[in-house]
Amino acid sequence: MDYFLTEDQQMIRDLAKEIADEKVLPVRAELDEKEEFPWDIMKTLAQSDFFGIYIPEEYGGLGKGGFELTLVIEELSRACLGVSTTYAANALGTYPILLHGSEEQKKKFLPDIASGKKLVAFGLTEANAGSDAAGVQTTAKLDGNEYVLNGTKQWITNAGEAEIYTVIAMTDRNKGARGASAFIIEKGTPGFSFGKKENKLGIRASATRELVFENCRIPKDNIISKEGMGFIVAMKTLDKSRTGVGAQGVGVAQGAFDAAAQYAKERIQFGQPVISFQAVQHMLADMATSIEAARALVYAVAKFIDTGAKDVSKESAMAKLFATDVAMKVTVDAVQVMGGSGYMREYPVEKMMRDAKILQIYEGTNQIQRNVIGQALIKETTKKK
Repeated sequence: MDYFLTEDQQMIRDLAKEIADEKVLPVRAELDEKEEFPWDIMKTLAQSDFFGIYIPEEYGGLGKGGFELTLVIEELSRACLGVSTTYAANALGTYPILLHGSEEQKKKFLPDIASGKKLVAFGLTEANAGSDAAGVQTTAKLDGNEYVLNGTKQWITNAGEAEIYTVIAMTDRNKGARGASAFIIEKGTPGFSFGKKENKLGIRASATRELVFENCRIPKDNIISKEGMGFIVAMKTLDKSRTGVGAQGVGVAQGAFDAAAQYAKERIQFGQPVISFQAVQHMLADMATSIEAARALVYAVAKFIDTGAKDVSKESAMAKLFATDVAMKVTVDAVQVMGGSGYMREYPVEKMMRDAKILQIYEGTNQIQRNVIGQALIKETTKKK
């Protein structure tokens, strides 16, 4: 379908596709096998100004929006979800500063982020705080002009590789979610270290580690917004970033569909290509329809968020939920269309299936997305009465 992209948006998508085809596709299997962090690809993306797409021009960015960001994420995801996760997580870690940071914080950190000089990571999840973000145990106590952090964050994308971390910690446990605050912490700060690199089912090119804080002292000025705003900072960040996860779902589903459709044209059974069989045609038809529906929803929500709409939780959750469920089903069906070949590492769809599963889990499980949507519907129907 023609989504009536502007000339700039078309250029961004075309360049992202070119990088995906020329830089990512040839190495994706090796990156997955070796669990190798894609530094060379990140440098290429930096040279293309892709790290600054959504960052305002006054801080060194291109001044575009979340929609343009989704276009890049989708194309990278079509080639390799591990690579796109590394790139997208950078935006996830940047949004707290962009949305709620002080002018001084923006001037200090955003130019290096926009240029790709420094990667970013977002630290929310803990062993006892995943879907229940209010269960954060990491603490930050004010001591003079410094906050002292203690605790551990779990399963943090880009951990150990990134230079800048936006982290949620409790400044007042007695207040529950309202006692959480957000902070900026730089790599190399004494008392801040990393756990081992996790060995994952999928997205193996991305780095996932623990963040460990042991009497880690940071300047008082590194708090984002003010004390007690951490939960709001985290939720508003996720509202902005979930269309990116939706775009990942669209991208990996498209990549799997393309591979399966091409294979179905070439695979001969009973004297004819398997794509000529109605059973296979119907599978491909359902896959193609679902992908187009997911893309339309993700694009529409990304554009809606870029209008500056204040309450986007429901729509953002819908985009993430629908597109990532589509991604899981399409990648599984792509393996089925390709039969035994689809199960082999010689072909890319088994990797896409392994990769796609995380999309239903991170940045809020799809069960939590349904809760978000359901609560929003309750509010809407109550207002109408």
